[in-house]
Amino acid sequence: MQECVFCKIVNKQIPAFKIFENEKFIAILDIKPIAKGHALIIPKTHYETIQEMPETDCEQLLEAFKKVSSAIVKALKADGFNIGLNNGRAAGQEIMHCHWHIIPRFNNDGLKSWPQTSASEQELKKIHEQILNVLNTQELPL
Repeated sequence: MQECVFCKIVNKQIPAFKIFENEKFIAILDIKPIAKGHALIIPKTHYETIQEMPETDCEQLLEAFKKVSSAIVKALKADGFNIGLNNGRAAGQEIMHCHWHIIPRFNNDGLKSWPQTSASEQELKKIHEQILNVLNTQELPL
């Protein structure tokens, strides 16, 4: 994709603070970090959402997560980290190239996770049935 900022970073047309690279992925520091050390893991191939990404890439993605998150935690003496994926515009995805956030967390850092709501047992049962129906009767991408 010619206009995709992440494709331009992968193709070295735009500079970035790259902290990791393997055959399928790169990791860079986010230029608008939520916390010190906030990084992005980006597939080198352009996929708009995770549903487009081949299953075969997932093993290398997990290896990248483990390596990059461990390095961030150790280097910054973080107390933990969040991994985030905004998949689709409704989920807050701004750059339409699938990517994951690794956000270092520190005790008492003041960052809030998403708010929780509650659901009745009847609502949960209905949602449960809807999801199981799709999983059991439709072919889904893996």
